[in-house]
Amino acid sequence: MSNDPAELLKDFDGAKLEALVETMYLAADSDGEFSDDERAELAESIRAIAEGTDHAATLAAEPLAKMLDAAQAASEEQGRDKRLEAVKEALGDADALKAALALAIRVTAADGIMRTSEREFI
Repeated sequence: MSNDPAELLKDFDGAKLEALVETMYLAADSDGEFSDDERAELAESIRAIAEGTDHAATLAAEPLAKMLDAAQAASEEQGRDKRLEAVKEALGDADALKAALALAIRVTAADGIMRTSEREFI
């Protein structure tokens, strides 16, 4: 599997893309802390991954903010475990799951510290 974002995202439809964003949110929030700074950093990371892909407009600032809001609300309402199961189902195939895992690892490793909760999430 390629680590090139364009390759990782090329076969993603809207539902898979939303599930991928939610996976990255769940990874970022796996330590129980999701500050405004972390949210901004995550959004920038997602936009950078989408740059040059067919999904760049879908993951622009405003639509991405809505996706992150929805992911946060769903996690708070339903719980992390249910949301993780939901994104696994939405991603479906092995390639999509591997892409989500690769990007979740990037998110959790972004600050250079891998906390126990982040390792458990991965």
